[in-house]
Amino acid sequence: MKIIVCVKQVPDTSGKVSVKPDGTLDRASMATIINPDDLNAVEEALNFKDQFGAEVVVLSMGPPPAERMLRELMARGADRAVLVSAREFGGSDTYATSQILASAIKKVGLEKEDIILCGRQAIDGDTAQVGPQIAEKLNLPQVSYAADIKKEGDYLTVKRMLEDGYMRIRLRTPCLLTCIKELNEPRYMTVQGIFDCYGKPFTVFDYEALKDDPLIDPATIGLKGSPTNIFKSFTPPVKGSGAMLEGDGKETCDKLAGILAAGNLI
Repeated sequence: MKIIVCVKQVPDTSGKVSVKPDGTLDRASMATIINPDDLNAVEEALNFKDQFGAEVVVLSMGPPPAERMLRELMARGADRAVLVSAREFGGSDTYATSQILASAIKKVGLEKEDIILCGRQAIDGDTAQVGPQIAEKLNLPQVSYAADIKKEGDYLTVKRMLEDGYMRIRLRTPCLLTCIKELNEPRYMTVQGIFDCYGKPFTVFDYEALKDDPLIDPATIGLKGSPTNIFKSFTPPVKGSGAMLEGDGKETCDKLAGILAAGNLI
């Protein structure tokens, strides 16, 4: 049994976000973190490893420095990592990204009991599109917003979060699930894990490694092959600092009412 987890290195949104003239993010100039929802997907894969002895493969598309992120995930317990990296893939939107990742998953190999896990969405785009698009391109059953996952032979029972409650879905493997933060609490790296991660298999798939797959069409990958056009990207202005009002309840309410009235808010 193998679990492939798609992860993404995203800009640290607590810092300054830089944008290139073509409208894409200048990722090389920004501090990066592991996409938070993807950590929940990795943790669920590690839970399956603890329970069923599954092999955990972490897969990411990004520039060469993303190796550091993948090493950290192997230090948390993943067995091996695959980085998909090539200039031809740069600037891909969700459609193109899902094609490239689907091709990489095919090259890793997908067997009857295997599962693909993704985070619900990435904090830099917030589209929640890549996971479902991968499933469509691999012709796999999928469930998004997984809040609980139970394995029963070749089937999974998934508790899916809705806006007003939950629904339970039973599906056969192989399949793809997207995970939400309510699913689990991600573990930390261990000292032994940090030592071990540099001895675990690390593979890079470049354009040459994937180009024979029909999904890797130069007309539909990379910036030029992406149907999404960016109209404008910018860093939101910094909000003004707040003000603390001191005093008892009535005094504070009177001050607040005066401030709101001065601003024509009441």
